[in-house]
Amino acid sequence: MSLLKPEHLHALHNLPLAAKQAAEGLLHGAHLSRRRGAGLEFSQYRPYQPGDDLRRLDWRLAARSDRYYLRESEVDTSLVVHLVLDATASMNHQDSNGLSKLDYARLLCAALAYVATQQGDAVALTVLHPAGLHHLPPRADARQLPRLYHALESIQAAGRFPDAGTLAPLTARRQPALTVCVSDLYEEGQEMEQLFTRLRAASGEVLLLHVVARNELEFSYRGAVTFEDLETGRQLQLDADQQRRAWQQHMQQWLRTTAQQARTHGFDYYQLTTSEPLTATLREFLRRRSVV
Repeated sequence: MSLLKPEHLHALHNLPLAAKQAAEGLLHGAHLSRRRGAGLEFSQYRPYQPGDDLRRLDWRLAARSDRYYLRESEVDTSLVVHLVLDATASMNHQDSNGLSKLDYARLLCAALAYVATQQGDAVALTVLHPAGLHHLPPRADARQLPRLYHALESIQAAGRFPDAGTLAPLTARRQPALTVCVSDLYEEGQEMEQLFTRLRAASGEVLLLHVVARNELEFSYRGAVTFEDLETGRQLQLDADQQRRAWQQHMQQWLRTTAQQARTHGFDYYQLTTSEPLTATLREFLRRRSVV
């Protein structure tokens, strides 16, 4: 499964099947996050402490040993996984393999939704688009995945990042959740940083998945090239061979700064390259979900 790259999954032209194939190899042996507490499945005993619920005392054990112990159980700790997808025009940028950032992000969100659903979590989706927010409220029922797949398949990236008024409903209600933001983080000012900060305040945990194309990292263009900003339409002509080293240095500095700022604000930050297998990203998601 680790050899199944995003472009191969995208070539299936079947988002549910691609998401399933990307995720199932990692789900083998995975289990729900669990915490100890009052539940049905017995886990262990622990000594009684003042203030503990007396209803959980094992009176039979107390009668035999003259000591007081509580029965601890394990209960499932499901939560809301809120997927937030950037669908602005810059996500239309394609790697040399023809896979756009949006294609990669679409597969990634679908696979993450599949993983979360298999773990018993409710999944929500919000697509950030200048025309307005496309939002699917969190649900854990069997029909949520088809709804989510349909929404992802119909996405078209366009325009600039939504304004503050459009984004306001996204953070209006405080609801504990693991918010997973998928974006290339191209912004004019600090609009994304401000949104993620408000999301963290509203939900409590933000996992930021930064999507970068390999040809952006390597600047693999040759000769005279005309670049166009997909969101503003501005054009720039340059000699790619002459500018490659300066571009690479600038790109690496921007990535370091972006990661540092994200972590300073308390976000979990993870950089993704469109040509790499999705399994590493999914494994990171499962690792973060395994915390108590």
